[in-house]
Amino acid sequence: MSYVTTLGRLLRTTAVKLTLVYLAVFTALLAGVIVYIFTTADDLLDRQLRETIDAEIRGLSEQYRARGLTGLVKAVERRSVAPGASLYLITDFAGNRIAGNIDSLTQSYLATPDGEARPVLYIRLGAGTEAEEGDPRRALVRVFVLPGGFRLLVGRDLEERYDFRVIIIQAAQWALIAAIVFGLLSFLVVSRRVLKRIDGISAATNRIVAGDLSRRLPIAGSGDEFDRLAESLNAMLERIESLHEGLRRVSENIAHDLKTPLTRLRIQAESALRRAQSEDELREALHATIEESESLIKTFDALLMIARADAGSAQVSLQTVDLAAIARDLGELYEPVAEEAGVTLKVEAPETAEISANRELVGQALANLVDNAIKHGVRDRADGAEVTIRVEEDDGHVALTVSDNGPGIAPDDRERVIGRFVRLEASRTTPGSGLGLSLVDAIANVHSGRFELGDAKPGLKATLVLPKQSAASPTARSG
Repeated sequence: MSYVTTLGRLLRTTAVKLTLVYLAVFTALLAGVIVYIFTTADDLLDRQLRETIDAEIRGLSEQYRARGLTGLVKAVERRSVAPGASLYLITDFAGNRIAGNIDSLTQSYLATPDGEARPVLYIRLGAGTEAEEGDPRRALVRVFVLPGGFRLLVGRDLEERYDFRVIIIQAAQWALIAAIVFGLLSFLVVSRRVLKRIDGISAATNRIVAGDLSRRLPIAGSGDEFDRLAESLNAMLERIESLHEGLRRVSENIAHDLKTPLTRLRIQAESALRRAQSEDELREALHATIEESESLIKTFDALLMIARADAGSAQVSLQTVDLAAIARDLGELYEPVAEEAGVTLKVEAPETAEISANRELVGQALANLVDNAIKHGVRDRADGAEVTIRVEEDDGHVALTVSDNGPGIAPDDRERVIGRFVRLEASRTTPGSGLGLSLVDAIANVHSGRFELGDAKPGLKATLVLPKQSAASPTARSG
């Protein structure tokens, strides 16, 4: 990339535009401060100079009144020979020089005294060279008319003051130039560094857009706003990568778990068309197809419920329900199923345990937990298989626990098994879609509760903790 292209990119960045604005404002402010200081100091010096001239005129006027013209001339001669910028001149009414250190004035200010100090051009008496004698100099003088028509001129040479003013102006100019140059250099360096950080972020985002979700935005470690932004975006990318990976697994599991029942539906329909010889056989084939379809519909309903809960759009109606009564009802409902599987089903619940919840969803969650415990929790156990439904109240929450005394789930797999379509049985021969625990977790989220898996020692303990009073509105809640 050429230097011109890089400079063009720099000039188009917001940082450089703001930098130029700040630099212009800073330069204008600095120039204003310099002008203010210069004019204020110049006005102060001018006022002090005029006050000094007026004071000298008053003093020499007192000399004239006290000692006459002779005393005034002696005082002026004495002051005229002293080194410095003071100027003196005494003339008669015709303008003839009597005493002083001024040779001539370029303009006839003596003829029109006004009592105010005015700038004039003059030639000093007794200059060192002929060139100096011919060069007029600037001075601030005041002419005062004495009794008898004599005129007294008192002033100060301004050449040194003008030289000092030129030096100040040049210094201010160089200061402004230096401020602008160093400001531009520093801002260009900073802008280039900012542009480099932005280029790094852009390169990383391009890789991410191309499909590399494992890519992360660079962090310099300085803790500045770019690092804070990169950390927030990296956290978002981690979440997106996790969701993408979950979606990939779900897609694979859907393809695996739904292909079999769909294929079975097709086979049943084709078999009925080929082999059915009577209305009863067609009716039986239709019943089998309907049962298989209902299983698929339940799977899709569970997926839809979980997706809505994850997206925060699940709305449920809440009413006061008794978890203890729900637990006893589910115990009676699953007791025949448990006996057929050789499992002892027990219910331990207080007389009442009321919470604000959706009865159907809580019942579905408990049914999923009991069904999982009977199917998977006590498998491969010859005798003594037990499943316990327990309801406990504590500090504004009600815990609904289903535990078994089977092999349990390893601690490393407990969080993973809550995911969609996750089945620890590699062969997948046991009926089910792997959505039961995911649906329980989604129902817990909808009710602002939590779902936990623990160790029953032996076996697995699945606990659904729900608040007695949900944070949702009385009629509906966004998950």
